[in-house]
Amino acid sequence: MSNIHKQSGLVTVGDSQYEWELRSEPQWAESEGWKGMTVALLRKHTQRGALLEFPPPKRLLKGMQRGRPQVSEAVVMRGIQAALDAGWEPESRGKPMVFMVDADGN
Repeated sequence: MSNIHKQSGLVTVGDSQYEWELRSEPQWAESEGWKGMTVALLRKHTQRGALLEFPPPKRLLKGMQRGRPQVSEAVVMRGIQAALDAGWEPESRGKPMVFMVDADGN
């Protein structure tokens, strides 16, 4: 069953488990316009997290009402794999890395 509308969870990618949490919902920023949701990632028993920044939903750009963010495990898993492919090293130390996600969740 899909976990739509969850605010956090645990997923497995490869041989590792990752915790995820919805950090911010889409919001309006005076200087930047609409910003999309942000999902925080952390591989269990490691130190360096990652942030996935999604584009704003098209409905907001068209002036429609804001709905609940759609966060599914599949989107989170694709985002984790894309972050790993882009160079995220969860075992390293440092600030969380930030990754911009395209509209397809990659």
